[in-house]
Amino acid sequence: MENDATDDVTAGEVPDTEAAVDAVGVTAEADHGGGLSFHPMDQFIVKPLFGDAGDPVYWYTITNATFWMLLTVACVALLLIVATRGRAIVPSRGQSVAELAYGFVHKMVEDVSGKDALVFFPYIFTLFLFILFSNFLALIPTSFSPTSHIAVTAVMAVAVFVTVTVVGFVKNGTAFLSLFWVSSAPLALRPILAVIEVISYFVRPVSHSVRLAGSIMAGHAVLKVFAGFAALVLAAPLAIFGVVAIYGLEVLVAAIQAYVFTILTCVYLKDALHPHH
Repeated sequence: MENDATDDVTAGEVPDTEAAVDAVGVTAEADHGGGLSFHPMDQFIVKPLFGDAGDPVYWYTITNATFWMLLTVACVALLLIVATRGRAIVPSRGQSVAELAYGFVHKMVEDVSGKDALVFFPYIFTLFLFILFSNFLALIPTSFSPTSHIAVTAVMAVAVFVTVTVVGFVKNGTAFLSLFWVSSAPLALRPILAVIEVISYFVRPVSHSVRLAGSIMAGHAVLKVFAGFAALVLAAPLAIFGVVAIYGLEVLVAAIQAYVFTILTCVYLKDALHPHH
């Protein structure tokens, strides 16, 4: 009787096990066959350079984020040091690019913030080139975008905020507070406008950083979505066209966001140097 019961239980379990195996097989075929499975946000995961997502990250661990930031710094150094070391009267391509970038940012700082702000030109020029190269290197397939992370953009934005605030008080003293007092407005509205000005001033690093990180992250996520749809036969032509179009747009966004971050820095610096409304 015990043997019969054991046989019955075994016989009852085998079909369930076989059904489970068949179900797993069907799921695997769906995932690896005609199904569509992609995760557009996985590309933003910070992980060890020679590890997987979820591996422990210590202060000395070289991650994909630090690697691409170091690569960005190396590219900036190659442009400004190696490409211009000849200092030829007839410049090479690399020297021409370096001179154009230098002149572009120099004129921006002078026109927006004034000639007295040119002392801060090296700092602003460094910000511009770092963001520009980081954005463009992130367009390489399988690369990583440091500027898509708020941790990176927030550090730059807070550094600008602190620098501008310190410069404002050092140069103008308490007169820097006139930035928040709109003397041209009616007297009854000035306290209300002062509160609004103070709030908007302290929100600057948030908007300054979120604008850059959000734009880069959104663009790369959309690219990954279109690339995922390209795996479907019916949607492939439209998806490939979408990838090309979005990629072209991302090239523009990479340059525009570097320009926007830089010119806003110049505007904030102008307020610190000339705070009067």
